[in-house]
Amino acid sequence: MAELTETMDQAVKAMKDREGKYLTFSLANEEYGVGILKIKEIIGMMPITTVPQTPEFVKGVINLRGKVIPVIDLRLKFGIEKSKYSERTCIIVVDLKNRTADILIGVVVDSVSEVLNIKAEDIEDTPTFGTSLNTAYILGMAKMEGGVKILLDIDRVLNEEEITALESVA
Repeated sequence: MAELTETMDQAVKAMKDREGKYLTFSLANEEYGVGILKIKEIIGMMPITTVPQTPEFVKGVINLRGKVIPVIDLRLKFGIEKSKYSERTCIIVVDLKNRTADILIGVVVDSVSEVLNIKAEDIEDTPTFGTSLNTAYILGMAKMEGGVKILLDIDRVLNEEEITALESVA
């Protein structure tokens, strides 16, 4: 009985941990959200210097106030069709945490939508899509006004190998 209570307490804590403010953005007509505490800033598109021999989703680096920051295109990382950048396309600078250090990276998205306060009861666990699909980077699915927003664990969108490669680029 004590084990069941402990397991339920952990489940409630996990639900509460996902609750909070999220910056929402769109990619290919789908809505995503990232915890607002991970966001450093949002900037318009700017010239990106390409870096040879990097994965296709790595667009290159930018100079942000004297600091070199690697930039990835989230569409390409997620296997979504490439799209021309528009006046609404922007770069969200996020703070990634990995085992060795924190790293700032820019994430290209189609457009930024709004900041939402999402309650724990509006977030459902990620559905299982089978064993061959990795969904560890999805925190959950937020039910909003008849639609769903995919909440990302931005620290898990890139694996350790990819983060290490980005650190060497910057």
